[in-house]
Amino acid sequence: MKKPLKSWLILIFLSLVWGSSFILMKRGMLAFSSQEVAALRISIAFLVLSPLLIKHYKIEWKKYFLGLFLMGVFGNLIPAFLFTKSETEISSSLAGMLNALTPLFAIIVGAIWLKNKPSLKQITGIIFGFIAAACLLLFDSAADVFKNVSYGFLVVIATVCYAISVNSIKKFLGGLGSVQATVLAFSITGPMALVYLFSSTNFVEHLQTNPQAYSSLAYISVLAIVGTALSVILYNVLIKSSGVIFASSCTYLIPVVAILWGLIDGESVNLIQILSIVAIIWSVYLINRD
Repeated sequence: MKKPLKSWLILIFLSLVWGSSFILMKRGMLAFSSQEVAALRISIAFLVLSPLLIKHYKIEWKKYFLGLFLMGVFGNLIPAFLFTKSETEISSSLAGMLNALTPLFAIIVGAIWLKNKPSLKQITGIIFGFIAAACLLLFDSAADVFKNVSYGFLVVIATVCYAISVNSIKKFLGGLGSVQATVLAFSITGPMALVYLFSSTNFVEHLQTNPQAYSSLAYISVLAIVGTALSVILYNVLIKSSGVIFASSCTYLIPVVAILWGLIDGESVNLIQILSIVAIIWSVYLINRD
């Protein structure tokens, strides 16, 4: 089925923004810990969106709470912490490349949870995608392969979380507008992040003492406002207008953007990894053909 131009424009915008998010996380961690960057990302997004609660808080909470909870926790909160933690040991470009697994897990979660039957073509794409992902981890230039694999696996878990979120949006939140769903989902996770930030981290101390604190905070703010609050709204629009698999296909460009930023920042990417990400992108294309 042919997708409208608006869907393609949103897809390209999200790809560029989310492809840049990995280098923004890395910049944020120049002054703050991985946990602080993650909590700040969710907290700032929540604070930016919170004025919209005045207009959007009236819903049937009993009907929509589960979907909003799954969207907020699995689509934003948990991945935010997993990605920043992973980038303490692996490159931002590798994290961006592994993020391309999201559409593969979207198919798997949909098959297990929603009983969507994958085609032979989609199954083939999933198998090739996982083989390529294994090559990304095993042939990275990091000296400690075990550490590389273990921290890379955090990104894999994050993509599973994204897959749960996108399927839950389609299943439970069809009756809510994209802005409303986003605002309400962050109203659940935002307070959690704020409490954690000020009760369990050294954010205030780092803000006062680290000379790079304000520049790092600026990077995190861009990540939170553009890469989280605005992008999640647009992603929900895309899911509802064009489906889970098409929306997940922003992973075509995300790794390319992440690799370019990584190279600009002095990270290394080898030929096997380039071939592996091409294989993952091909597998995503294959599963999206159905």
